[in-house]
Amino acid sequence: MTSITLFLILITLSSLIIPYFHLPLASSSLISPPSNQGQWNLLQPTIGISAMHMQLTHNDKIIIFDRTDFGPSNLPLSNGECRMDPYDTALKTDCTAHSVLYDIYTNTFRSLTIQTDTWCSSGSVLPNGTLIQTGGFNDGERRIRMFTPCFHENCDWIEFPSYLIERRWYATNQILPDNRVIIIGGRKQFNYEFFPKTITSSESSPSSIHLPFLQETNDPNENNLYPFVHLLPNGNLFIFANKRSILLDYKQNRVVKEFPEISGGDPRNYPSSGSSVLLPLDENLNSIEAEIMVCGGAPRGAFEEASKGNFIQALNTCGFLKVTDSNPNWIMKNMPIARVMGDMLILPNGDIIIINGVELGTAGWENGRRPVLTPVIYRSSVTVTESQRFSIMQRASRPRLYHSSAVVLRDGRVLVGGSNPHVNYNFSGVEFPTDLSLEAFSPPYLSPEFDPVRPIIRHVTSYILGYRVFYYVTFTVGKFGSASDVSVRILAPSFSTHSYGMNQRMVVLKLIGVTEVNFGTYYATVVGPSTQEIAPPGYYILFLVHEGVPSSGTWVQLM
Repeated sequence: MTSITLFLILITLSSLIIPYFHLPLASSSLISPPSNQGQWNLLQPTIGISAMHMQLTHNDKIIIFDRTDFGPSNLPLSNGECRMDPYDTALKTDCTAHSVLYDIYTNTFRSLTIQTDTWCSSGSVLPNGTLIQTGGFNDGERRIRMFTPCFHENCDWIEFPSYLIERRWYATNQILPDNRVIIIGGRKQFNYEFFPKTITSSESSPSSIHLPFLQETNDPNENNLYPFVHLLPNGNLFIFANKRSILLDYKQNRVVKEFPEISGGDPRNYPSSGSSVLLPLDENLNSIEAEIMVCGGAPRGAFEEASKGNFIQALNTCGFLKVTDSNPNWIMKNMPIARVMGDMLILPNGDIIIINGVELGTAGWENGRRPVLTPVIYRSSVTVTESQRFSIMQRASRPRLYHSSAVVLRDGRVLVGGSNPHVNYNFSGVEFPTDLSLEAFSPPYLSPEFDPVRPIIRHVTSYILGYRVFYYVTFTVGKFGSASDVSVRILAPSFSTHSYGMNQRMVVLKLIGVTEVNFGTYYATVVGPSTQEIAPPGYYILFLVHEGVPSSGTWVQLM
């Protein structure tokens, strides 16, 4: 059972808490402070590879990788090493890197070594902080790879050949309450399996589990790849593929419910490439509500039309489905900008940012046109009127098309990278050259105008009473209103690739009270997640939010 934690904000630290340290807004391009439409900073003009896949780790580094069958990258492997792969379709001997470890604190990176092809693979972070990375293309399709964060310069990928039961290319991962990872679908894979492998009493060896829903939602353009998967508070899985969605009891391999089709009849999964999040779960409610948000994508037939040079307008709608209702139905809202290949991420204050992508076409080689350079923020608060829901942010200077990705950082910025619509790292003679840079977008809440109400976490203490954990978070703030203006939230960072953040979730912790300990210093007492279904074990970033403005976060670990 998950520990229930109380946080005091100043903040004392226990064994469940990793100490907080301040992160400067590192940038190789220092510019003026963010306006109320946010601000872009160039961090690295090149990291040598394209950021197709990204995962933030609990030591404030980001694992980034692309694929091995592009040909040589622009970053040599360290110490003159080379990767030997007789099955690689591009280079049998490759002395360049296809993965890097980016250090947020120092704004530096180093090469990592991936042995087999990770193109269009999936991942989850285990409770101990190890990234478990699954599948890929060609000789990587049945591989498991592990990366365990470390505080020295020697950690690297470890690979396990032929571990997966089935080929996993364009599959989706989800961490489960019992510490396992479920791996769902993939190209021509209408089934799921688990890591570690599961053997039933009737089997002599583990096998995958057939899921007819994935076969039913497959079409000629395969718009059920990278299905959207969210763990719900009742322990079942919400799975969205193409335009349909179900509630799956994975323990019994039983579809508990099928929800109505999303309005409009258009697919939302890869290569139509919309995106999805589970909106923040609030433990302060008498009954926790779970609401799914699905936005953007390309209309049916867009992939086929793009191959003919006809780039169709992307979808401009978001669908909202409150799956905890007794009779849930999709509610549709219009975004300010149509978008396909957009990344949706939960920001520290609970808002949703939609970033990257294009207005015309769809995912795939050369299939996108008219880049969307302006992020959009959706305000999820119940107090916001419908006319205030969507806000258009500061325009970026760099297009982020196919194979771009984005992650939220502990200091509240959004890091984006990639955009590689060309094989073999083509940098010239094309409409959208390969982009190897990293940028950070600072949302409006990072503007200095909010400094008077911005909380600073000083200390976190946790006490465990039975299975309940109480967190005491000590914080300071220049201008404090009332306890009703404060919330404490934990965010599970996503494994981001192909416009979808796997395992991403936010929980608003139950607030017991806020007490002033001396002038300008307060502590908040909160109760940690009540069940593992609400927050599976693992590392989370804890944020304190005051009047909609978040603090920098601190890492906590739920055991």
